[in-house]
Amino acid sequence: MYQHRSIAAFHAGLGQGSYSCEAIVSGYLEKINRNRHLNAFIEVYEAEAHSRALALDAERSGGKPMGKLHGVVLGIKDVLCYAGHTVSAGSGMLKGFRSAYSATAIERLLAEDAIIIGNLNCDEFAMGSSNENSAYGPVLNALDESRVPGGSSGGSAVAVQAGLCMVSLGSDTGGSVRQPADFCGILGMKPSYGRISRHGLIAYASSFDQIGIFGTHAQDLALLLEVMAGPDAFDSTASQAPVPSYSQELETSRKFRIAYFRQALEHPALDPDIARGIRSFMDWLKTEGHQVEAVDVDFLDHIVPTYYILTTAEASSNLSRYDGVRYGYRSPHAGENLESFYKNNRSEGFGKEVKRRIMLGSFVLSAGYFDAYFTKAQQVRQQIYNNTQLIFKDFDLILSPVSPTTAFRFGEKSEDAVSMFLADIFTVFANLAGIPGISFPLAKHPNGMPFGVQAMTNQMHELSLLQFVHSTYLRYAMMNS
Repeated sequence: MYQHRSIAAFHAGLGQGSYSCEAIVSGYLEKINRNRHLNAFIEVYEAEAHSRALALDAERSGGKPMGKLHGVVLGIKDVLCYAGHTVSAGSGMLKGFRSAYSATAIERLLAEDAIIIGNLNCDEFAMGSSNENSAYGPVLNALDESRVPGGSSGGSAVAVQAGLCMVSLGSDTGGSVRQPADFCGILGMKPSYGRISRHGLIAYASSFDQIGIFGTHAQDLALLLEVMAGPDAFDSTASQAPVPSYSQELETSRKFRIAYFRQALEHPALDPDIARGIRSFMDWLKTEGHQVEAVDVDFLDHIVPTYYILTTAEASSNLSRYDGVRYGYRSPHAGENLESFYKNNRSEGFGKEVKRRIMLGSFVLSAGYFDAYFTKAQQVRQQIYNNTQLIFKDFDLILSPVSPTTAFRFGEKSEDAVSMFLADIFTVFANLAGIPGISFPLAKHPNGMPFGVQAMTNQMHELSLLQFVHSTYLRYAMMNS
């Protein structure tokens, strides 16, 4: 059975004739079928994946040059539009909806010969930290099926964790790539806001959302980012900045100037074993010649409320389009008038967590509360951005915990919304500031589950993150394996 190490190694095997794309796809489909109980996939594109693999094999045999992602088997989160395929954002509101077009990121992957093997389960409209909020049921963590995989991109994380695809795509609004990567013991990267076009990504909070990448090798993340990044006429927020050859520039002997938030490592919510593991990693970094210093932040306790005020406000606006008129769930109970028609469609089509966030967002945008909540939150966000820019005048990277705990058990936080929201305390910072972040595993907790750390850098400096993980972190991982 093929065991994925990296895309470069996979392509080397293809070139040597060790296997074919069709054989690789067949192996992945077999493994997906054996692991259906994990509930990572909503839909598997079995016939299509076979057909595309055979076509790629024929093209390669005919001498056609391989694309950068030739034969790479990947899964996509159920918030990314793929022409002719269903996309539902994990919601009953959009069950059965078929996309008329493909996201720009999807088009760019396909243009480089990638094979999309299926779409992946997620929290409804990407709202959640545990993947317990999907209309298709929860995704199970393959390391301990009694524990959550994290959210909202839980299916994307588990698909890579369990070896059901080589790499996968998720979306990250407040940590929805980095936190599940942490819970599942793999790599998860959120690029800068605007680095990858959001065209074709179903919106949760438009000024926060960004397509992210899961994998097991920094070189794989670098290659996918290289393919997907860049300007897009369909997305005015997509950056015009040139796209580096990330995958070709990973090797470095650079010594990084690294900051860490003192208040984060001393936060009462942070598990002591995770704190010790991160401190041990930072001590090792110092022995390797890197500068590691604490910085004080006075806004840590304001991050979560600021994030939830702004994202729910944007969500209440973005989700207002789902009314059951042109598309979406339509209640069999027609109602007496137009108002009751809308109420029935939305109250039955949306799940509990989505309705909670829509109502909160509508409240903070309402007359009499707009300035007290939404305007104030925007001001705090600007201060967070300003303070972040000051930090990056003296440092290259910021290190922080990913989550206060390892993967928790199903139902443990379901009835405590505040506790669930606080699980995002260390990840939402990057989304508020619009900077890139990457989560990577460090060690195993005494409870048997993995935990890691996240590195963040300034906007459009993804190369520094990838170099750090590829070189510095990789040596640490090998020493402690």
